[in-house]
Amino acid sequence: MSDVTTISTTRTARVRDALAMIDRSGHGLVLLLDGDGRFERTVTDGDLRRLLLNGVGLEDRLDMLPKLASLTVTVDAPRREALTLMDARNVNHLPVVDARGHVVTVLERRAIEKPILLSTPHMGDNEMTFVEEAFRTNWIAPLGPNVDAFEKDIARIAGVDHAAALSSGTAALHLALVLLGVGPGDRVFCSSFTFAASANPIVYQGAEPVFIDSEAESWNMSPAALERALAQAKAANRLPKAVMVVNLYGQSADMDPIMALCGAYGVPMIEDAAESLGATYKGKPSGSFGLLAAFSFNGNKIITTSGGGMLVSDDAELIARARFLSTQARDPAPHYEHSVVGYNYRMSNILAGVGRGQMQVLDKRVAARRAVFDAYVAGLDDVPGVEWMPEPEWSFSTRWLSTCTIDPAIHGLTASQLIKRLGAEMIEARPVWKPMHRQPVFAGTDYVTAGNGSVSDRLFETGLCLPSGSNMSQDEIDRVIQTMRKVSGRA
Repeated sequence: MSDVTTISTTRTARVRDALAMIDRSGHGLVLLLDGDGRFERTVTDGDLRRLLLNGVGLEDRLDMLPKLASLTVTVDAPRREALTLMDARNVNHLPVVDARGHVVTVLERRAIEKPILLSTPHMGDNEMTFVEEAFRTNWIAPLGPNVDAFEKDIARIAGVDHAAALSSGTAALHLALVLLGVGPGDRVFCSSFTFAASANPIVYQGAEPVFIDSEAESWNMSPAALERALAQAKAANRLPKAVMVVNLYGQSADMDPIMALCGAYGVPMIEDAAESLGATYKGKPSGSFGLLAAFSFNGNKIITTSGGGMLVSDDAELIARARFLSTQARDPAPHYEHSVVGYNYRMSNILAGVGRGQMQVLDKRVAARRAVFDAYVAGLDDVPGVEWMPEPEWSFSTRWLSTCTIDPAIHGLTASQLIKRLGAEMIEARPVWKPMHRQPVFAGTDYVTAGNGSVSDRLFETGLCLPSGSNMSQDEIDRVIQTMRKVSGRA
């Protein structure tokens, strides 16, 4: 509510005037002020009805109202605090007063109770068309025309020849390791600065993860750290069975030097592109660099199937083997014959239908997320101590999440303090990924840096993610910016 003068009056006003004011505004209340403009109390239509029932006339003045201390909040009160007060007193409006006792605005429950979440699913117009087709044709099982078409759509966007639709991105990474023969006693080099789903499949196979630091230029695997780790591994006669490179927050790693190193040491590379569908490296699609690559369609990703993933490769035999293993490894026999252990990893035809509809708006989703990031950069350019995730000249990032680092010595607050203050305003911000080498479950694993300090540790200690959904409204984007400025002392 911006203009409080339209619902403000004094005790000299008539009951009729107050009723007319409530009727015009539609807010269901009037602000009663004293002679100096200070807030005294709220007056609701219920208060006025009670006056009339007690014999007060329409032409009588509001000085018949009893004095009481109405609930208020100060201008710096967080939204969550205001909602807690509303809940405690069962009210839907709350005047905001300044140091002089003057009302500057009135908070309305319906306007402030909706949180801004980090990254929510964003449905388009055509998903239901493909889902209804699956129901109409009774293709409900984990195979069917939607699965086939979705695989072709992803392969085309990823710039590869073959794809297998699976139940999750984690399943895709797991099958990639199975296909490369990773097993007990093997080692797999993996980005440390990532989500646990990148590293967990290594342990599924009984192998040992070795975590590699990031570079400041892209926040992804450092080629210098990888080179150091490979040299150490060769000297110890323990080269890894694979290198798993993660494309973080919608941005590709620096693939040329990484691929050159993997080639020189004869180690296959798996590309964890779960967060980077639609991104490119030197004009080439993310997911097209590894011998195998994995995408995720979790609910918070660029596009979603609610849950799902995709394994892609130019190697037809690898993808055919992945399809075989993902359907319980059933041998071609008239009875149920199994020669190897398989997995129940295939995607349903229904979810693939959602994916087909989502693929039709992929470019729009990427553009929208990049626009959110650009708005933050522009709106917070004068807030000291904020550094945004870089986009190297060779990269086109989807900006899946808008991420930055906070220098507390310059800004005045730590990243965790900012996250807490944004949360009090019902804006969901989160820390960046906690590096895998710092996770309790991976205690004791090797971690290799480029030799000049740990970049991933610094990013974790100073980084945060702001709301980044492609379905954010301009008002929501503005609210995040204004709140960031407020909690940063730049309002």
